[in-house]
Amino acid sequence: MTTPPKEPSSPTEPPTPRFRSEVTVELVKHSASDRDVLWAARVSTAGEQSLDELTKDPERSKGLINFLMRDRHGTPFEHNSMTFFVSAPIFVFREFMRHRVGWSYNEESGRYRELQPVFYVPGPDRKLVQRGRPGKYEFVDGTPEQFKLADEAMRESYQRSYAAYQEMLEAGVAREVARSVLPVGLYSSMYATCNARSLMSFLSLRTKDPRATVPTFPQREIEMVGEQMEGLWAGLMPLTHAAFNANGRVGP
Repeated sequence: MTTPPKEPSSPTEPPTPRFRSEVTVELVKHSASDRDVLWAARVSTAGEQSLDELTKDPERSKGLINFLMRDRHGTPFEHNSMTFFVSAPIFVFREFMRHRVGWSYNEESGRYRELQPVFYVPGPDRKLVQRGRPGKYEFVDGTPEQFKLADEAMRESYQRSYAAYQEMLEAGVAREVARSVLPVGLYSSMYATCNARSLMSFLSLRTKDPRATVPTFPQREIEMVGEQMEGLWAGLMPLTHAAFNANGRVGP
């Protein structure tokens, strides 16, 4: 019996570009509760007996948590840990890296893997127009024409740059060189680990909230990450979160 000849294999089609307007944040592991604040604080007066706080209802000591927050006794808020998995545009991560104290990061690498064509485009609720000068400005809604221009220009630019990236990879150019043509609107992913104190410092700068005593002007895309992180943290440490809000959202 004669074996039929094999059909020539067709080249693998490059992945189709995808466009997103949202960011995602997942809490992948944690060791964080309001009790962690209390035993860390009470060691100053109770020594080893402070560990009794691990078996007590933290609600009974919410006044202590509020006192620590109000008077900015910050170290008891460091004895916990949260690790988040974040998917967001590269330009968000470049802002993130400005937060170094109390944070650890590991991001996917364009040197070691082929980067996927997932790109950021502004959603319909994203304010497009900046008015005023740096330090004293506001963002307002864009016109339909401005949204159409931004959306079409971004998609076209992304598609061109990713096609150039694929062309270089197919020609044998190293990933670490070929990635140079890719824009900061490309989505990346990272693990970010912090404690409650470092997270509060981040939130005080990267979220806008009417309860804040210090005005902030975060870029909307990193604020979207901050809002999701805050929601996850609030579920773990509700008394600490409440004290943070009650005292002007200033990191202790």
